[in-house]
Amino acid sequence: MLNISRVRTVLADHYDLEPSQDCAEALESTYARMSRVVTPPDWITFAPYVRAINALKQERNAVILGHNYMTPEIFHGVSDFVGDSLQLAMKASEVEAQVIVQAGVHFMAETSKILSPEKTVLMPDMDAGCSLAESITADGIEEMRAKYPGAPVVTYVNTTAEVKAASDICCTSSNALQIVNAMESDTVIMTPDQYLAQNIANQTHKKVVYWPGSCIVHEQYTAKDLREFREWNPGTELIAHPECPPDVVAEADFSGSTSGILKYVTDRKPEKALLITECSMASNIADQLPEVEFVGPCNMCPYMKKISLEKILWVLHSGENEVFVDPSVAEKARQSVQAMIDLSRKLGL
Repeated sequence: MLNISRVRTVLADHYDLEPSQDCAEALESTYARMSRVVTPPDWITFAPYVRAINALKQERNAVILGHNYMTPEIFHGVSDFVGDSLQLAMKASEVEAQVIVQAGVHFMAETSKILSPEKTVLMPDMDAGCSLAESITADGIEEMRAKYPGAPVVTYVNTTAEVKAASDICCTSSNALQIVNAMESDTVIMTPDQYLAQNIANQTHKKVVYWPGSCIVHEQYTAKDLREFREWNPGTELIAHPECPPDVVAEADFSGSTSGILKYVTDRKPEKALLITECSMASNIADQLPEVEFVGPCNMCPYMKKISLEKILWVLHSGENEVFVDPSVAEKARQSVQAMIDLSRKLGL
């Protein structure tokens, strides 16, 4: 756990981080990307950190990978690449920078390390975990294999390296249906998200069996919530992530992965939209789509919100919080991730 008092003392000795109107104005073009959702007083506070981080990236030969659920000052202010967990991991393997700062949760940093073992991967906060990733272990995979002998294990990328290593192939929320359909067996084991598995089962002829894990953000939504919201806000398009329970997905106007949601909203440009996913998703696309009014409510991921500008600056400055994956585990995990990538390319996804 970071000693925040020590962090602030050390950073204050090396960087000018006091709120600054001059700095905020100097970074006006950066602020324009988030001005609908970040207030001017907040930007005056954030701007000195953004300036320091972006300068330090150049010195350290580093890039920052920002997940779609990061807060706007991170997503727009300091991230070199943004996207979902797999998009970021694949980008990590392509960039020339030697240091990668993972602005996301721990399994994402592991995946980046798996695909880029020669690079230094830093986590701003090692306690930024994931309820879904932590819901299953390699023992859980073996338990499912014992129940369904011969059935292939399709594991969501939102899992630890250990679980990926114990699986046959990975999937994302955007390619899960195609991956499942491509399996030769009539029965497919999906782990660890029970709701993603159930939503896929509703779209395939395969028998899909699953581990009873879930995301603490998406499992909170109910179909009743959506029906009531629709009554109170007629004309609003309800757009759900497939990690939501099946009755929520059925109640929504559209369901898709993070990238699928972004494409849908960008292409359709509804007058009003409720994104039934993590809060920061809407905030991060609000300035790109000023014609769309994004309305609440939403649920925040407490793990994603552990990542801050202050912590990003700290790991870049100190080099602390490096992520390591046992080489033997990493090799097996890489095989399951690569199997997904290869199959996705073969299927034209």
